[in-house]
Amino acid sequence: MKPLFTLFALLAALITQAQDKQPAILPLQKRAEVIDRLFANKIKTVLPGLMRREGIDMWVIIAREYNEDPVIRTLLPANWHAARRRTILLMFDPGEGKEIETLAVARYDVGEVFNKAWDKDQQPDQWARLAELIEERDPQKIGLNMSAHYGQADGLTHAEYEAFKASLTKKYQKRLVSAEKLALGWLETRTRAEMVIYPQIVKIAHEIIAEGFSDKVIQPGVTTTEEVVWWYRERIKELKLDTWFHPSVSIQRGNQQKFDHLQTFAGHPADNSIQPGDLLHVDFGITYLRLNTDTQQHAYVLRPGETDAPEYLQKALANGNRLQDIFTGNFKVGKTGNEVLAESRAQALAEGITPAIYTHPIGYYGHAAGTTLGMWDAQEGVPYTGDYPLHANTAYSIELNAGTYIEEWGKEVKIMLEEDAFFDGQTVRYMHGRQKRFLLIPRNNAATDILAFE
Repeated sequence: MKPLFTLFALLAALITQAQDKQPAILPLQKRAEVIDRLFANKIKTVLPGLMRREGIDMWVIIAREYNEDPVIRTLLPANWHAARRRTILLMFDPGEGKEIETLAVARYDVGEVFNKAWDKDQQPDQWARLAELIEERDPQKIGLNMSAHYGQADGLTHAEYEAFKASLTKKYQKRLVSAEKLALGWLETRTRAEMVIYPQIVKIAHEIIAEGFSDKVIQPGVTTTEEVVWWYRERIKELKLDTWFHPSVSIQRGNQQKFDHLQTFAGHPADNSIQPGDLLHVDFGITYLRLNTDTQQHAYVLRPGETDAPEYLQKALANGNRLQDIFTGNFKVGKTGNEVLAESRAQALAEGITPAIYTHPIGYYGHAAGTTLGMWDAQEGVPYTGDYPLHANTAYSIELNAGTYIEEWGKEVKIMLEEDAFFDGQTVRYMHGRQKRFLLIPRNNAATDILAFE
């Protein structure tokens, strides 16, 4: 295994390259090296504490090829695209002061972390070999990925569970427990090394958004919202990146049509040609180095003679920023998502802001596992996942909208914002700033993009 300084050298190179205006994307081989180093570092620095916090001394993850457990996807080496045949990973905690033992009950090593622990010539039965390893270590609690509430912690299939259980003696069958909270902890916890990289990934996403919301892409009176959407998809592919959802672009404008924010997800009106005076909205995300982004921002299309968005729209954006401040100011370790939601809504309403908060964890998955802080159709709170407490060193897409009545338009405008942020246990920090000024089409000057994110 290469020394740890190699990882940080790669991270430093990524940061240096990313200072340029154009997104700096690592070649595939370098990406694989970074992914594997981040993973090896996390196994050493994060997993022991999580296993002891949840009182599970053995974690067994079982997956068959192309039917992967959502957690095992985060444990495979970068050059594995899927589990192979049946892949079984075993993590055992021998006790305080000792390193976690990581074994692969498979025909070969699984990367550099999980060492092969099954010789088919000596023991033809894979399940029997797994049972032998368990008996040799005598764990008190064997955690399995089974959950009624979190899909990403429910990766063990029924058939595999039945086969595994049948291979054990009754003594160890009684020690099988759900590893739900251990799986959540693994998925939601971000490491120091990851947080060197993550802001750069968000920066790349911001730059792509700004490029799409510019006169490089949009010609008022000609370009449609769907054309911008597909420009984003093509741009992602050009940069050799991936996305975890199809982008959306929508319009609010000064007419009698009431804006339905669900149109941004469910469909688009026939008349979607972008015009001067339009307030544009985008929902956009990328996947890079196994980490995801999720961003919603706005642009304003200048009318002839205008140099900035009208003051009434800027006020609406300021209300959205204020709602962000109210919301993130209520984050505290141990609080549940439902508690933070209720406190934030009450405070916003008292200040005359019409709030809707629907924030989710982000990381290995876009809609990731962890604390749910409202849903757009559940502003009263979310059972179970909303009752899960906040933990330190976790990341969230701060997703919400603030409604502001615009006299000039005779209707309410919704400022729909979403920015990726990190909660260190004390404060919430936006990874690459947040939008505090509208992107303008056309741009007035080169500094506009920089000023939009503070």
